[in-house]
Amino acid sequence: MIPITAIINNASMNMIMNQYKIAVIVGSIRKDSLNKKLADAIIRIAPSGFSFMHVLISDLPLYNQDDDANPAESVKRLRREIGGADGLLFLTPEYNRSIPGVLKNALDHASRPHGQSVWAGKPAGILGVALGAAGTALAQQHLRNILACLDVPVLGQPEAFIQAREGLFSEDGTIGPGSKPFLQNWVDQYARWIKLHVTLIEEVS
Repeated sequence: MIPITAIINNASMNMIMNQYKIAVIVGSIRKDSLNKKLADAIIRIAPSGFSFMHVLISDLPLYNQDDDANPAESVKRLRREIGGADGLLFLTPEYNRSIPGVLKNALDHASRPHGQSVWAGKPAGILGVALGAAGTALAQQHLRNILACLDVPVLGQPEAFIQAREGLFSEDGTIGPGSKPFLQNWVDQYARWIKLHVTLIEEVS
């Protein structure tokens, strides 16, 4: 994701252009990740006026507070990309009833040093797909707890705990017809959530 340089700040420019920049953070780095596939399919049914950018987290070093004064270039890039976004979209698998370590590592990197978090105030939505019937419910709840601590307002309803069943995706990678009404509604509610919070930020800035 290439940062945009302008005299006015990113959020103001996005509002003028009627474009909301969304940073997409997928908690799986597997090549054929179901959550990456879901992210790409969700982007295709998003309303106009939104742009989505995948944020790379696979090359981040393990967080070490000793490195706060001299972070790796990948960490600088992560902080720059999150800081330049209007909103966040998380897609997480569930590992051992929680989020993957690679996702927690990214959350930690972009929240440090203390008092310099780039997550704060960014409205977010959470999705997740898994083979099991619970569909990442516990991982999503753990992620909500972390994001609450980071001052990230998260869309509460509708929740989407998605099981990877036959027909979820069409052959071309889009959402299948049986799942599209539910997920289209989720995306529409998410878009309203982003617009609500970005507008409020602009009004008080």
